[in-house]
Amino acid sequence: MSEELNKEELLSEMEGHLDEETLFVVSQTFKALSDPTRLRILNLLCSDEHSVNDMAESLNLSQSTVSHQLRFLKNLRLVKFRREGTTLYYSKDDDHIMNLLKQAIEHAKHN
Repeated sequence: MSEELNKEELLSEMEGHLDEETLFVVSQTFKALSDPTRLRILNLLCSDEHSVNDMAESLNLSQSTVSHQLRFLKNLRLVKFRREGTTLYYSKDDDHIMNLLKQAIEHAKHN
């Protein structure tokens, strides 16, 4: 029975039908990419990991703003962090999204 259900779900996706959870995650991802501050943070994280302080300085933003946006991005699994002492270092967590971001930037710069 479950094998039949999996085949039905696969056929549905192949035919272009998306389940509600997938639709929600995709819409939240585009919401994340629609904010200029989050775009700046993700672009910075494309190349290397950074602490909140580093990002705030580099992007001329408050630590509070950076932390707030990172929380949103972390909840979507677009960024991840590691702790070193009391400092959190953030890095990209999804190469698919970073590639999408790079393509969007290239598109915007293309004349």
